[in-house]
Amino acid sequence: MSVETTPTRRVTIDPITRLEGHGKIDIFLDDAGQVERAYFQVPELRGFEKFAEGRPAEDMPQITSRICGVCPTAHHMAATKALDDLYQVDPPPAAKKIRELFYNTFMAEDHALHFYFLGGPDLVVGPNAPAAERNVLGVVAKVGLETGKKVIGFRRKLRDLMTLVGGKAIHPVLGLPGGVAKRITKEDQEQFRQVAGEAVDFCRFTLDLFDQVVLKNSDYVNLIVSDTYTHRTHYMGTVDERNRVNFYGGKLRVVSPEGKELLKFLPKQYLDYVAEHVEPWSYMKFCYLKPIGWKGFVDGAESGVYTVAPLARLNVSDGMPTPLAQAAYEQFFATLGGKPVHHTLALHWARVIEMLCAAERMKELAEDPELTDPNVRKLPTATPKEGVGVIEAPRGTLIHHYQTDEKGLIRKANLIVATQHNAARMAMSVEKAAKGFVTSDNISDGVLNMVEMAFRAYDPCLGCATHSLPGSMPLFVRVRDASGGTTATLRRDNDGSVHRD
Repeated sequence: MSVETTPTRRVTIDPITRLEGHGKIDIFLDDAGQVERAYFQVPELRGFEKFAEGRPAEDMPQITSRICGVCPTAHHMAATKALDDLYQVDPPPAAKKIRELFYNTFMAEDHALHFYFLGGPDLVVGPNAPAAERNVLGVVAKVGLETGKKVIGFRRKLRDLMTLVGGKAIHPVLGLPGGVAKRITKEDQEQFRQVAGEAVDFCRFTLDLFDQVVLKNSDYVNLIVSDTYTHRTHYMGTVDERNRVNFYGGKLRVVSPEGKELLKFLPKQYLDYVAEHVEPWSYMKFCYLKPIGWKGFVDGAESGVYTVAPLARLNVSDGMPTPLAQAAYEQFFATLGGKPVHHTLALHWARVIEMLCAAERMKELAEDPELTDPNVRKLPTATPKEGVGVIEAPRGTLIHHYQTDEKGLIRKANLIVATQHNAARMAMSVEKAAKGFVTSDNISDGVLNMVEMAFRAYDPCLGCATHSLPGSMPLFVRVRDASGGTTATLRRDNDGSVHRD
């Protein structure tokens, strides 16, 4: 964190912490010492959409899984489903169930990662705790060594299952157009049965931990429901035929800030409803609802801003598909005043409920006799042209859209990741938190961490989200000599002009 004094005082949090990717926050104070503006900036550019051009479409599940080491499985599965659509092939039932089992295993593991390692420490340890304690070690110190062992053991077992089926936990090689690369044997199924039962127990334990440590602490609850962390926006997520949460597939549903269904559409129709806006100060695009239009960084029913992720999925659904998660879902809305819930920090609670749902769904699929059917692929025969695949990543809705030539070489790839869907609301959240907490007399580490909490709840993956190349983003280059001294500075301003200092 650095603080610079200029005619307008500037507070910079660089780098921001406990997230995937790189970013910073610039806070500008007026002459009275109050926050005038705050910017959630993403200064990295990955550009995977351009990398994909000219590559065989069947390589996309492997190429896109390299975008992020935390959410490779989401990209792998979205790409695989896009290939199904591209080659117009419907996988056999066993293949779909293997994919869904594999994916729910990943969802449970990834949600545990965020709760215990990234976002959860702010609530479990405390937002104003020393920075050195706001991590998994601080969580373990707060809740006990045995809990730490449970967390590590839980994630290890789930990743072992992912390796068993997917070949690798980090960069899986499971998905193929029309099916999967490997069947599940009865021995494999038995491993899933055993671990899935343990996973359900662990997730129930985590939900109870959240209740005891967070919900029974009035200071934390007051922070969660405070106006500083509240935005009334639209919400989007995938639901099944009964409007229940579904991570693997279904239709996309959008509800208004009042909780009324606004849109419901097939994944391949997304371009009719989702558009992207570009700002000159970030490499991340900002999504909005096309039927409403871009009205700026404002909330309310007249704004096109919407959000995805666990809270959005609960808000757009009529329930959960598994019994224990359904009971937790009902308690969630009863406690927070009914649907929809607009409190950003409630994302943490929603995430734990989803973790339990994923574990329960693992258990259901592990018991399915059709899971071990050896027929796990239908070979594609159609000439490829265009395909769309959508999956619910831990961070929210993930869209892969490919256009190819007749040989299956990518001509154009459009990736809209969850963090892009959330980008506008995250920027609003950061600015609102800055205005709620920061003054020229109050810029302590704890206060700045509470600003970071505004984006951290979304579990953003900035490496996945950086596709925009606005061309006018400020750039600073410092040339240093062998001793580390600065010999020259090059600066490109917003207007594109270059200066040497």
